[in-house]
Amino acid sequence: MLGCVIHGRGDLRVEELPAPLPGPGQALVAVRYGGVCGSDLHYWRHGGVGDFRLREPMLLGHEVVGTVVAYGDGASGPLAGTAVAVHPATPCGHCPECADGRRNVCRDTRYLGSAARSPHVQGGFAARVVVPADQLRPLPAGLDPRRAALAEPLSVALHAVRRAGDVAGRHVLVTGAGPIGCLVVAAARAAGAAGVTVTDLLPAALEYARAAGAGTVVRADDPGGAGWPAEVDVAIEASGVAGGLDTCLRLVRRGGVVVQLGMLPPGHSPFAGNLVVSREIELRGAFRFDTEFDAALELLAVEGSFDGLVTAVVPVRQAEAAFALAADRSRSCKVLLDFEG
Repeated sequence: MLGCVIHGRGDLRVEELPAPLPGPGQALVAVRYGGVCGSDLHYWRHGGVGDFRLREPMLLGHEVVGTVVAYGDGASGPLAGTAVAVHPATPCGHCPECADGRRNVCRDTRYLGSAARSPHVQGGFAARVVVPADQLRPLPAGLDPRRAALAEPLSVALHAVRRAGDVAGRHVLVTGAGPIGCLVVAAARAAGAAGVTVTDLLPAALEYARAAGAGTVVRADDPGGAGWPAEVDVAIEASGVAGGLDTCLRLVRRGGVVVQLGMLPPGHSPFAGNLVVSREIELRGAFRFDTEFDAALELLAVEGSFDGLVTAVVPVRQAEAAFALAADRSRSCKVLLDFEG
């Protein structure tokens, strides 16, 4: 079977791998689609994500959908042949964070396609993968697997919006119109936001944000230009650059909430901390997700506007071309690998 293995910076290989067998408590899944995530691109382009650095070859991918093939001893779940999405996280269930109901920041979690621990947790970009059986989620009736491949990044967006608190009737700013930023727009609208303004440097990215439901889009390099709000109630930083955080802090109202979602570069990032104090701004982090995965599948099943965010489906044999396309935000939003293509 074919799989996408990252060996180091710029070294992505489509390799013939042995087909796995499910062990106790595990399920074997035939993968159909895998979404290329920003973290996959970071491993490919930079050899790591934030402080997580590659130390050994790793199968990439954590946004996967497919069908159930079989189960190992003691495991059960959806019947063989059922279309499923895979929740990529395996929290430990015992640490203080898990006990506090914050499993998404579990200190001993396992996450598909992550170099956060050693040995690395192998990912889902292969024709067959084994995962804990309790991480399978049957697709709601009528949900196309291509759209279902957005469940993981949409879960990230839903969690960020929940971290912001009640956004119903409020004006939300989103900095960064990559795939996650666009899904934050959709999540904020679904949560009842009265208006969403999005900033980015690329016109094509802003058009994807508009398709996702943004009422106003503005160029990030034209501060104060037409469409820029005087202030907003909530700001969600999804670009992963310090300039985006600065924009959020300067535009959110006094007593407002800023959610840092984009992964900033490793090391120190400058920010206008004086504004956090003088305006009593609440600055909150948002990392991954937990139960939002189920909510994401439900939302995807009833909302067809997400289809426009999937800009290309590429056969797995052309994985490097797919990664290059996904990295070019002037030409793409979300790119999927097709493991049957």
